[in-house]
Amino acid sequence: MSAVAYYCRRKGIAVSGSDRLAHSVDMLETRGKLESEGCVVFPQDGSALSRAPDGVVVSTAIEETNPDIVAARKRGTPIVHRSDVLAALASEKRTIAIAGTSGKSTVAAMVFEMLAWCGKSPSLITGANLVYLEEKGLLGNAFYGASDLLVIEADESDGSLIKYEPDVGVFLNVSKDHKPVEETLGLFRVLAGRSKCVIVNADDPALDIKDATLTFGLSDGAGYRPDRVDSIAPTVAFFCRGVRFELPLPGGHNVSNALAALSVCDYLGCDSGRCADALRVYKGVKRRFSSVKLPNGVTVIDDFAHNPEKVKAAVSTAKLMSRRVLAVFQPHGFGPTRFLKDDFVRAFCEILDTEDALYLLPIYYAGGTALKDISSDELAALVNRKSRVAFAPKDREECLAMLKVKALPGDAVLLMGARDPSLPAFARRIAEELRSL
Repeated sequence: MSAVAYYCRRKGIAVSGSDRLAHSVDMLETRGKLESEGCVVFPQDGSALSRAPDGVVVSTAIEETNPDIVAARKRGTPIVHRSDVLAALASEKRTIAIAGTSGKSTVAAMVFEMLAWCGKSPSLITGANLVYLEEKGLLGNAFYGASDLLVIEADESDGSLIKYEPDVGVFLNVSKDHKPVEETLGLFRVLAGRSKCVIVNADDPALDIKDATLTFGLSDGAGYRPDRVDSIAPTVAFFCRGVRFELPLPGGHNVSNALAALSVCDYLGCDSGRCADALRVYKGVKRRFSSVKLPNGVTVIDDFAHNPEKVKAAVSTAKLMSRRVLAVFQPHGFGPTRFLKDDFVRAFCEILDTEDALYLLPIYYAGGTALKDISSDELAALVNRKSRVAFAPKDREECLAMLKVKALPGDAVLLMGARDPSLPAFARRIAEELRSL
């Protein structure tokens, strides 16, 4: 929502709004940057409607009992879903829509930064903050460029991605996340049918999308594939079509992410040498394997991983750079946790070794109606039954106390979770507490 608000304000549209966490300490920076652009932020009590807006834009997370929605209904103010606004904005540009259950933010950022390095002045609306933009003093998840190119994330969680008609549709992968695989794949196929150019990951056998314009991956049949891969940790390095590409991130999945982004930029006529320059200094995305190595040899990593496949990718990458992983995971939402319970247990048991440990924080609850019939204690018990070490600390203080006893030089402490804006601060707190060991 903040990205759409920021982008619309840059277009010269008057923007006001509210958020239930807008006045919290964790949202001060975001709120300040929105206000510096001229956005007016209200408490979420219906008072925002006093400005008589032309419409109220909502996300799927907003319930009908929300005070702003109630006030809008009383005034007869039109209520529009965020995806409809994004679809309208996308229709004004040559849009590159990045779809997939994992990697959307990273690939969108890579595409945006490479296009910028190639002088194409793209726009951006995405779900995570780019360090590249934050270092310029901007909000980080949106940019209004001078050209007709726009990079967006096409979100499958609420099915809204079928509203877009992009010039380029990119499909990274598919796995069970917000929806069953077949349902998500159906949405992807609709988006593919509405895209002028369809780019598909040839390495994902579940990603059954016909008539791809281009394919990428490590598979022999991929149209855009590396000549060879030299490194996946601590950084990624590979050759593709005679050009060496280096990426200051670890992990085999980031080879795939880079190939996806490069295939887009190649299609759009970018110079491969300039793309290589952009990747070499790629700044990354906030909370996408953001790591700090402490003087005592402990590495603390903050990652947005929140579904089973993302968790496996984050843990496997942490293993490349540590002797043992202490994984701290905060599930988000009771419904999603219930839906993915067995998949989470399977993922943790597959990726964690017996010397690793898992700390399951209480399930994050952002408000609204929810059936609270599942807990982190239940997940921990199921993981323990599979001969893996799992704990369910009652709160963050207890988790910190456990980590201070357990962490040793050479370990990686990996914090994972989504949606909760206080997680970055908790990652910093973990680093501060473990620094003195």
